[in-house]
Amino acid sequence: MAYSSTISHTGGVSLKSPFVAIGAFFSRIGHAMITANGNSGRLREVEMLNAKSDAELAEMGITRDKIVHHVFRDLYYI
Repeated sequence: MAYSSTISHTGGVSLKSPFVAIGAFFSRIGHAMITANGNSGRLREVEMLNAKSDAELAEMGITRDKIVHHVFRDLYYI
């Protein structure tokens, strides 16, 4: 049987730590902006479908209460 352990000799917080935290913060902001931008087209599609009459939606096989589910069906399983 073999045992393995890792010992850190830094003894505390390194100088890279604040920069890593700041970089992670901006990375999260960038990811949120990309996600919001990607979903804006979907939101336009939801608005377009909401503007249709119930008869038009029925021809498409969509009910009004399922519009959001229809638009985001490839991202979320509801």
